Amino acid sequence: MRTPPPRVLTVAGSDSGGGAGIQADLKTMLALGTHGMSVLTAVTAQNSLGVQGAWELPAEAVRQQFRSVVDDIGVQAVKTGMLATAELVATVAGLLDGLTAPVVVDPVGVSKHGDPLLAAEALETVRAELLPRATVATPNLDEVAQLTGVRVEREADLPRAAEAVLAYGPRWALIKGGHLKDGADAVDLLTDGTTEHWLRAPRHDNRHTHGTGCTLAAAIAARLAKGRPVPDAVADAKEYVTGAIAAGFALGGGIGPVDHGWRLEGLEGLEGEAPERES
Repeated sequence: MRTPPPRVLTVAGSDSGGGAGIQADLKTMLALGTHGMSVLTAVTAQNSLGVQGAWELPAEAVRQQFRSVVDDIGVQAVKTGMLATAELVATVAGLLDGLTAPVVVDPVGVSKHGDPLLAAEALETVRAELLPRATVATPNLDEVAQLTGVRVEREADLPRAAEAVLAYGPRWALIKGGHLKDGADAVDLLTDGTTEHWLRAPRHDNRHTHGTGCTLAAAIAARLAKGRPVPDAVADAKEYVTGAIAAGFALGGGIGPVDHGWRLEGLEGLEGEAPERES
């Protein structure tokens, strides 16, 4: 009988367009050789043009989904995404208590189109209850500003942003600098406050990048589930998402998704270039 693959749980919202959220996470987990499982926190009406509606699930529904998976199947890594409300953030934070598996927290605040996905009153609960339970927190620059007030304008600001995020308790902070405009590369900083790992990859001229943040966090969780150390897991995940961005495709009338299956399709010329890492 075949040994099951590593098990990864995503706790996030649904993207009806299939580019981000639970759908992106499960595609990523499959592509990276793990068994993806899900706890749905919210349902969105969403397409390439934006989010037309969002409905949160009751906290008890989230709790029961989580317990059903963890108590029977077990998990080797957890990734959190859209949690929407303070009640759901607190519920998920409580469920993470006692888990020995690594936790990747993607503190989703807004969609790719600028639609709010986290209530303003939930920010303090993210800071006080969720981030302290994170093995790795993966905010983008907008989320860094939302959580800490630190605004990043250039690469040199990334260490200050990481320090501000680490003050809330995650073991590692990955500050995603993809929105920076001061270089040819997409630069991210991973640090635990002692050691810095700078990750660089080519910036691809492709506007179809919906789901990038979800995909990166899910890829990190998949690598952690396979036993990779955090710096290696993050470097591997960045290489995967760089290829997915390069292969991103038009879908609908707006911003299309990254291609989660780019490695599986044998796409010529879109292999992605591995990021450089400086320690």
